[in-house]
Amino acid sequence: MSAPIGPETAIFKMEPGEVLKQAIYTAASILRAGGLVLYPTETFYALGAIPEFAQAVQKVFEAKGRDVRKPLPLIASDIQAVLTAASEWPQSADVLARSFWPGPLSIVVSAAASLPSVLHAQTGKVALRISSHPVASLLARASGGLIVSTSANRAGEPPPKDRGAIDRELLHAVDALLDAGELPGGLASTIVDVTVHPAVLIRAGKIAWEDIRRVLEG
Repeated sequence: MSAPIGPETAIFKMEPGEVLKQAIYTAASILRAGGLVLYPTETFYALGAIPEFAQAVQKVFEAKGRDVRKPLPLIASDIQAVLTAASEWPQSADVLARSFWPGPLSIVVSAAASLPSVLHAQTGKVALRISSHPVASLLARASGGLIVSTSANRAGEPPPKDRGAIDRELLHAVDALLDAGELPGGLASTIVDVTVHPAVLIRAGKIAWEDIRRVLEG
C-alpha cells in the first residue's frame, strides 16, 4: 500500500475499499500530529495541514517557498466545518455555496478567531470550499473537518497533475502522499470575496465569473 519517497515520507496508492480507508485514516493521523500530506483534488495535487496548527501552517509556507503575505485556502468536509472557520457567513456566501458546492469555488469570508494569523496572513479573511473529489473530502472529514488546500508546487512553478511532476524537495518536505494517479488539471478553483458588497473576483478559475454573478444577482 505504501512505499518510501524520502527518509520520513510515504506514498499511499488510492485503491478502492479498505485500502483507501486505511490510507486516508493514516494520512489524517499524520495531519493531526502536525504533519504535512499531499493529496488529490478535482484538478491538481494539493498540500495539506491542519489549519489550527500554526507550526504546521508555517511548514506549508516553508515547503512551498510561499510568500507569507499570501493567505492559504482551506477545504472543509461539510457546511458545519465551514461555519467553524468563519466568524460571519453572509447570505451571499450561502447562496454561492448552495449553487456551486461541492466544487471548485473558494468563498472568502471573515476568519474565525480559532484560525492562526499566519494562515490568513493577518488579513482576517479565509477562503473556504467543499471539494467534489472524494479523497480530498474524506481526508478533510477524517482530519477534523478542515485542511489546508494549496497547490503542491514550489512558488512560481506549475501545479502538478501527477506524482512525477511534484518537486523532489517538496516531496521530501512532506510526510505522506495520497497518490491517485494522473489528475485532470485545467483551471484552478475560482476565488470570490464576499466580505465586500458587491462580491469581488479574486482569482478566475474553473467556475465562470459570469455564472457566479448570475447567481448572486438572481
